[in-house]
Amino acid sequence: MPALVLPTLTQAEVESHNSEKSCYVSIGTNVYDVTDFLESHPGGPDLILPYAGKDVAEILKDEDSHRHSDSAYEMLDELHVGFIVNEKLAPNGDVQKKVSDSQINDEVTPAVHPRTGMSCEEDLSKETDYDTDYKRHKFLDLNKPLLLQVWFGGFSKEFYLDQVHRPRHCKGGFSAPLFGNFLEPLSLTPWWLIPLIWLPCITYGTVLASEGFESKLSMAPWWLFGVLIWTLVEYVLHRCLFHLDYYLPDNRVGITMHFLLHGIHHYLPMDKYRLVMPPTLFLVLATPFYKLAHAIFYWNWHMGTAVYCGGIFGYVCYDLTHYFLHHQNLPLWYKDLKKYHLAHHFLDYELGFGVTSRFWDQVFGTELQTSVKKTN
Repeated sequence: MPALVLPTLTQAEVESHNSEKSCYVSIGTNVYDVTDFLESHPGGPDLILPYAGKDVAEILKDEDSHRHSDSAYEMLDELHVGFIVNEKLAPNGDVQKKVSDSQINDEVTPAVHPRTGMSCEEDLSKETDYDTDYKRHKFLDLNKPLLLQVWFGGFSKEFYLDQVHRPRHCKGGFSAPLFGNFLEPLSLTPWWLIPLIWLPCITYGTVLASEGFESKLSMAPWWLFGVLIWTLVEYVLHRCLFHLDYYLPDNRVGITMHFLLHGIHHYLPMDKYRLVMPPTLFLVLATPFYKLAHAIFYWNWHMGTAVYCGGIFGYVCYDLTHYFLHHQNLPLWYKDLKKYHLAHHFLDYELGFGVTSRFWDQVFGTELQTSVKKTN
């Protein structure tokens, strides 16, 4: 079953599509674009247009007006373009509100979050129908290299941000092409490459740093201080850089940079080869922090190096944790962290920025509530 990535509309937005140029109808909370079907309708467009922008559940059941077969309802499924919500939910508001209503067949629409188009973490792994998705959303064709589509797509920032935060999943768990040329391997990183590359570097740097201390024990607090600093850096980078979102310049340079840095991860969150940071990108981001550490601890190179190595170790733990949260069965405590992080993808991407811990989310008021307290 294709992944559920349909947008949400208010009742007023549906009612505005009430002409031959753009004709929407609804059944319960399901919205259908029947514009292209108007001329094909057996009774002609004049039978549909009086109901443009309105709920047609009753008229479809009215046999005196026009009897509709089961195939008519199956055809409607192909025209399904979204869901009606009572209001657009604010990121810090009632983000767990369920959007459900009885349909014409007395079934209930799954609870769909309006900001991501998903109802639960399992939806993240539902395969996307490439052709249907592209035809419906006119965003990115997963059959083709993504980077050039983003660059030449002419997307507005508003449209891009809406679409890139509605997760898709490639068939068979494969990775969608990003570059489509010899650069492609640089965008694909297996999780085990992270400790393989960086742990020897951390060990070497730690040994060099220890030469400036009387004992390794006296160096340990500074090294651990680096690990602690990383947890804050992780939060700040995720919230203020990776989710710059609404502060992005509304042009293709800003949108493409956002997509490369983090947008592709929200677009394809279960892509196992794009869950950890490519070494080349990490070098670009880590170099300024190396200089910063030694600028702060300018009086002692060894101290600055110890702090920096601790921070890089924190990063390695972060990247491995991130991968395991998406793709591994975990102990009980980590299961809660897994639920918390995946909710950042399917529930609300403007909350829940902590990956290895929710501590800084609690400090800065961005904790994501993954359950709703019932009130009598």
